[in-house]
Amino acid sequence: MKIRVPATSANLGPGFDSCGIALSKYLFIEIMEESDRWEILHELGSEIPNDESNLLLRVALKLAPTLTPRKIRMYSDIPLARGLGSSSSVIVAGIELANRLGHLNLSDAQKVDIATAIEGHPDNVAPAIYGDFLITAFDHEHKQTYVVKHHFPECDIVAYIPQEQLLTEASRNVLPKTLDFSTAVESSAIANVMIAAVIKGNLPLAGKMMQADRFHENYREKLIPHLSTIRQICEEEGGYGCFLSGAGPTVLAIVPPEKADKICRLLHALETNAAIEQLQIDREGVQVF
Repeated sequence: MKIRVPATSANLGPGFDSCGIALSKYLFIEIMEESDRWEILHELGSEIPNDESNLLLRVALKLAPTLTPRKIRMYSDIPLARGLGSSSSVIVAGIELANRLGHLNLSDAQKVDIATAIEGHPDNVAPAIYGDFLITAFDHEHKQTYVVKHHFPECDIVAYIPQEQLLTEASRNVLPKTLDFSTAVESSAIANVMIAAVIKGNLPLAGKMMQADRFHENYREKLIPHLSTIRQICEEEGGYGCFLSGAGPTVLAIVPPEKADKICRLLHALETNAAIEQLQIDREGVQVF
């Protein structure tokens, strides 16, 4: 049995801690033979545990403590600490591992509730489970998660993925503790129009609103020096808009398919050490084969 979980991108600019999309980069988990102990076989680096201390097994065994140990093969092209939901993908895979081997028969809604309780917010885990475009909210007082899935309009996504990691905690530390009322109202209005434009299929307007965020990108830009250059290239070459993926440092550009190749070439010409990738929206979410 194999479990496949997509990468995700949260926020989309003003949809801060709420909106997310699933992307065509993946974590794969292959469940192998039973064993006398849990063992994860991977080539992801020495910092990733290969025993029960791995996040995958911590999640799975929390939900189904009596699972019989197995060997598991893990491989992923989702880079760590780049704003592409690497930890969320492992959490979702752990839930699905417990669901299948423990015969839990969890619904997608239950999976999202469990994943949100672990991750603390649903904006990455929900699209990893459902696929496509999710608008989410989490009521911390009542521990209730709300999600709405919608088809994201057809487009290509150009990803600028720096080699350097940026931990979410460091990126959150530059954000203000509060916003004044008028800024909060303006920010909320921009987010509302962005979401409505996506739902109506108006990507030019959606992209414009993605770049008008007032919640977080202005504060994080000093940590992401390439953001303004990428945004300029995107605008000059007919892209719809670009935004920080999650807390960064990855930047995603939403572009018409016929513009993607040239925008990729121009980003390569910046001669940075970043990977430039052409991605698609993943429409399926977590899959089991």
